[in-house]
Amino acid sequence: MSDIAAAASGKGHKDENFPVASLFAPRHRAAVLAFYDFVRAADDISDHATLPGDQKIAMLDRMEAALLGSGEDIPVAAKLRAELAVRGLEPRHAQDLLIAFRRDVTQLRYRDWDDLIDYCRYSAMPVGRFVLDVHGEDRARSWGPNDALCAALQIINHLQDCAKDYRNLDRVYLPQDMLAANGASVEMLSADRASPQLAATLRALAERTQGLLKESAPFADLIVDTRLAMEVGAIQRLAETLTARLRVADPLSEKVHASKRQYLLTALAGAGITLLRRLVSPRAASAASVAR
Repeated sequence: MSDIAAAASGKGHKDENFPVASLFAPRHRAAVLAFYDFVRAADDISDHATLPGDQKIAMLDRMEAALLGSGEDIPVAAKLRAELAVRGLEPRHAQDLLIAFRRDVTQLRYRDWDDLIDYCRYSAMPVGRFVLDVHGEDRARSWGPNDALCAALQIINHLQDCAKDYRNLDRVYLPQDMLAANGASVEMLSADRASPQLAATLRALAERTQGLLKESAPFADLIVDTRLAMEVGAIQRLAETLTARLRVADPLSEKVHASKRQYLLTALAGAGITLLRRLVSPRAASAASVAR
């Protein structure tokens, strides 16, 4: 077994907080899963608890070289490279994610909201952009709301896992200026429950995330592919539900991830509302037809 395969966490697409290659969009499932498997392997390297930083960077560089067709044969890279070739797509989105994973090794703190959004530019936005490109969606119409939704999803994950990230990896994605403004410190993340100061910071960040979700609210109606639009509608609804919970819940002492039942019901509601709107709303239907 290679060192890259040995670094795998065992986590798969079914373990993620949000849908990956769901049944809503089966036509491109192979490409999306190839992308996910490559990204998952790279993410496992950057998150590995015992690998030294320089070794992680070297392994990520080897992943990129394999993706570009040089260096050793790494199965997940070869599979994604083949899927990209079939569709005439460039590897830029996967390369952008590798930038984020390298940053996870070398940068453990984030100065302010803009610094965090810049991280999301590489750690989250390329995922949605890849899916949109695979489906042939118009970049000018879709990338803006996609970027807002993907950044929101990333920050939701940061809020849910803020204590675990600090305790296990010494990573703190909560902006330093927001912590300072509320009189909080990163050391408060090691407590069993959030202090009032830390709770205020988490609530403020959840409120900023709600602003991103307002930007992404029209996203599903801008997508031509109805199945993909339903998936985006499901993700938007899940993100809104989780963000509302994070405004009042304490991720240090409470379960803030959705249960499987809550996940399914919320996702189905979001997908169903998107489909219904497309069927009965002239505005949503015309938005999709204009994009064609």
